[in-house]
Amino acid sequence: MNDLDTIRIFLKVADLESFSGAARQLGLPNATVSAAVRQLELALGSRLLQRTTRRVQLTQEGEAFRARSGGVLEDYDALRTMFNGGADVLSGRLRIDMSVGSAIKLVVPRLGEFMAMHPQLLVDLGTADRRVDVIREGYDCVLRAGVLEDSSLVARPLGHYRIVNCASPAYLRQYGTPRGLEDLTRHRVVHYDPQLGGSAAGWEWFDGEQTRYAPVGASLTVNGTAAYEAACVAGLGMVQLPEPGVRDRLQDGSLVEVLPGFRPAPMPVSFVYPSRRHVPARTLAFMDWAQALLAPGMEAL
Repeated sequence: MNDLDTIRIFLKVADLESFSGAARQLGLPNATVSAAVRQLELALGSRLLQRTTRRVQLTQEGEAFRARSGGVLEDYDALRTMFNGGADVLSGRLRIDMSVGSAIKLVVPRLGEFMAMHPQLLVDLGTADRRVDVIREGYDCVLRAGVLEDSSLVARPLGHYRIVNCASPAYLRQYGTPRGLEDLTRHRVVHYDPQLGGSAAGWEWFDGEQTRYAPVGASLTVNGTAAYEAACVAGLGMVQLPEPGVRDRLQDGSLVEVLPGFRPAPMPVSFVYPSRRHVPARTLAFMDWAQALLAPGMEAL
């Protein structure tokens, strides 16, 4: 194992504060990870990590080494790819995450094109209906919709998804078509609550200056975006969804747009990735490709 590999292992342990977590993400035995860190500490003559039964913490020397060594690796990665000249040389494993809807409706149908351009690249695609921890879970980039909160990550804004209000024809036959906010008292929505925590259902709309809410009844609450859309198609209530993900259903008539004058504000969409001076070429290549793919469904920033 060369010095650069040893440094990569140390940085992964430091990021995750876990030897076993680093071993899982790197695909290495626990013993190999532990030996690599010991080898690095012996070579430097300093203890870099303080190990306890519960967690792993950086020492003062470890903090200093982490700060400098991360830049060294980034510089090396940039030098290694500076003269490759062709996209087909990208290799390694690319770990990405996005919503189920974005994956199934937008990205996966075209993903074969990207993989054909980069046959040496291995892709791990996560579709968690939750906010994954980009650093601790080892993601290269994550496609996120909504307001970003984690300031430790770098954001690459892509645009906005227009949000549409939808109902199924069966639902509208049973409850009628709402014409204004006053009609909501006799309608129901499918409520989306990622935690199933008992939050109140409501109707959200943007009045041109601020977001407003009106209470609406909900017989069904779901915590997944796929179930949210499926419940609407089944006639169980109205929903509010990004237009690109339901465009096919609006076109084939399985969903109908309602209350077009009372839509939520457009939803910002961004790629987020760990803070680095030099982003790996495989990550940049995917973000560039996906941005071009998603652009037709975006409203301008």
